[in-house]
Amino acid sequence: MRCIIIIMLAWLASSGLGAEAGSPKDFATAIPPIMANLRTAASYARTGNVALAQMEIDEALAAWKRLQDSVIALPPPYAPAALAEFLARDGERLAAVARALDNGDTAAAGRELLALRRSFHELRRQAGLYDLGDCVFEIAPAMERLRVAATRFGEQPASARAEDTVAAAGAFRDRLQRCNDWASADVSGQGEFRRLIDGAIASSGEIAHAAMAGDGPLVHRYLIELQSYAQLLDFRYG
Repeated sequence: MRCIIIIMLAWLASSGLGAEAGSPKDFATAIPPIMANLRTAASYARTGNVALAQMEIDEALAAWKRLQDSVIALPPPYAPAALAEFLARDGERLAAVARALDNGDTAAAGRELLALRRSFHELRRQAGLYDLGDCVFEIAPAMERLRVAATRFGEQPASARAEDTVAAAGAFRDRLQRCNDWASADVSGQGEFRRLIDGAIASSGEIAHAAMAGDGPLVHRYLIELQSYAQLLDFRYG
């Protein structure tokens, strides 16, 4: 499978469709495709598709090297020192992801990928930048709090744990609504975005209702659904 994909990528490059990716660009233009590679690699690593994750990381490493070689005048609004540190430090982190995948250690690769993506979003915050991708990336902690609360409720559906689940679901819903507000008109009108964000918002209300009703199995079902929504939102818009 990996050989087939390599051949396809080579064909795209030779036909001109891949030429854009090989051209030196400024940081703002070059980094989004790399981040897309990282999101895709994280998804493949999470599901055990090591070879496909390696393909994404190989592409990201090549693009990162081109970026390091081409960025001469560091662009505003990024602070030059912060951007230079990011490119050096997280280039090493990206190489560590590649080594982890070569060793079949998808858990280590996932940790490094998350740290690298977090570093990028921190760089953006330092530069005063924020958009839908930043908001979607920040969904993960709220999802984790809801997962913990819902899991505890499933183990013992007591009223106090129901309240914790309701509160966590409300916080998660607020985060989703914030991201919905941050979406541009073009993105907000996309059928895919609407299905994901509206479905997640609706399910976050349903999991709260299920917890208040003391229905542990239904809480678990909605938790799985919400985790899928969160992963898909991150994969597509993070």
